[in-house]
Amino acid sequence: MPTLLGKRFECEVCGTEVLCTKPGGGTVHCCGKEMRLKEPKPLPSAD
Repeated sequence: MPTLLGKRFECEVCGTEVLCTKPGGGTVHCCGKEMRLKEPKPLPSAD
């Protein structure tokens, strides 16, 4: 997965988080594995 500006990536092994500040065609690795894209937390509803 290419790195996208403003996206956060998380290491499944050690929990390190990375914020992408420069987009590119490469991938982000940590602990010998590709880091997964971290999903945004849902906002609470204002009902």
